[in-house]
Amino acid sequence: MKLKIICPSCQKEDNLENVLTAQSNQNVIYECPQCHFTKRNIETNKG
Repeated sequence: MKLKIICPSCQKEDNLENVLTAQSNQNVIYECPQCHFTKRNIETNKG
């Protein structure tokens, strides 16, 4: 089962691995392949 992420800008959905990039500092970058909306420095909990 693949997780789907919905873009907050255009509402298109895509697979998690296609839209999220993990950084070494535990932050995540989201980029929509449809409308190119980008959200940087999404903080996550290490676990």
